[in-house]
Amino acid sequence: MRYGKFKPTAFPLRPASGFDQIFTNAALLAAIIVGFLALTAILHFGQPILAPVALAVVIGLMFGPMADRLERLGMPPAVSAIVVVVTFIVLLLIFALAFAVPLSDWVNRLPLIWERIQSIVADWKGVMKSVGDLGEQLRDLTGAGEGMKVQIDGSSTAVDIAFLAPGILAQVLIFLASLYFFLSSRHVIRNGVLRLCMSRRLRWRVAHIFRDTENLVSRYLMAITFINVGLGVAVSAVMFAIGVPSPLLWGLLAASLNYVVYIGPALMALILFGVGISTFTGFPEILLPAACYLFINFIEAQFVTPSVLGRQMTISPFIVFLTLVFWLWLWGPIGGFIATPLLLVVSVSIYHIVPIVPSREIRK
Repeated sequence: MRYGKFKPTAFPLRPASGFDQIFTNAALLAAIIVGFLALTAILHFGQPILAPVALAVVIGLMFGPMADRLERLGMPPAVSAIVVVVTFIVLLLIFALAFAVPLSDWVNRLPLIWERIQSIVADWKGVMKSVGDLGEQLRDLTGAGEGMKVQIDGSSTAVDIAFLAPGILAQVLIFLASLYFFLSSRHVIRNGVLRLCMSRRLRWRVAHIFRDTENLVSRYLMAITFINVGLGVAVSAVMFAIGVPSPLLWGLLAASLNYVVYIGPALMALILFGVGISTFTGFPEILLPAACYLFINFIEAQFVTPSVLGRQMTISPFIVFLTLVFWLWLWGPIGGFIATPLLLVVSVSIYHIVPIVPSREIRK
C-alpha cells in the first residue's frame, strides 16, 4: 500500500517479560475457572427448567430428520412437530406399559432378595470370624437370629408422592412444550442466528455447525437406539434361556441403561446379580445372569458399536467419562442421557471454530 509522501511511523513493541506472561496466563486461567463455576451454578439452580429444555433439544435433534421428511411431504412445520411429539409420547407409553407389570412383581420380591443376601452372609460367617469380631458385628447389623424387621411408613410415602407430583408434572409439560417449539421453529432459530453473523466466513462456519450438529447427534442417537434394541433382544433371549423370570423386563432395562455409557452397564450388572440371588441357589449359578450380560455388553461395546458408529464419532473414553460424571452429578439421569450428545455438539463447534485442517480442505 502506498501512502504518498507520508509514511506511518512504526513503533516497535516492547517484548513481554516473563512476569507479564505469567500474570496474563494466571488471569486467563482465573477467568476460565470463575466462568466455569458461574456456569455450573446457573445449571444447578436452573435444573428444574434447564434440564427438561436440554432434554427436549436432544430428543428434537434425534427426531429432526423425521420432521424434515414430513415437511418435504407438504406438511407445515407446526403440524409435523405435533406428529413427532405424539409419536414420541405413544412410544414412551408403550415402553412404560411393558415395564410396569413385571417391574411391580420384582418390587414385591425385594424382601426375598434381601433374605437371600442375609443367607449368603450367614454362610460366610465362619470366614468372618477369622478376622476377629467382624462376624458378630455383621450379625448384629443384619439382624441374624431375630430376622430383619422392615417398617414402611405408607403415609410418608404418600406425602412424598403428593409433594413431588406437581414438580414432576411441571417438568414433563416444560419438556413437551420445548420439544414442540424446538421442532416447529428450529429453521427459524437457525436463520435468525445466521442473520446475526456479520461476516460471510462466520456465517459459513455457523451454518456448518448447525448442519453437522443435527446430522451427527441424530445419527448417533438413532444408531445407539438400534444398538440398544439389539442388546435388549439378546439379553432377553439369554435370560429366557438360562431360566431367569421376566426376561423381557431385563432386556428393556438393559436397553434403557445402555444410553448411559459405562455407569449404565455397571448398574445393570449389579441388578442382575440381585436377580441371580433371588432366582438360583448355588453360588456359581447366582453369577450367571450378570456374567451373561457382561459378555453380551462386551461384544456390543468392543465390536458392534465401533463398527456401526465408525471412526468419525470416536471420542476419548476419558473425556466421555468425565463428561458423564459431571452431568450425572449435576442433573442426575437426564444429565447422564444428554452427556454424550452435548459432548458431540461441543466437539463439532470446536472443530468449526478452531479448524484442525485448512479451510480449503474443509470445503473439499
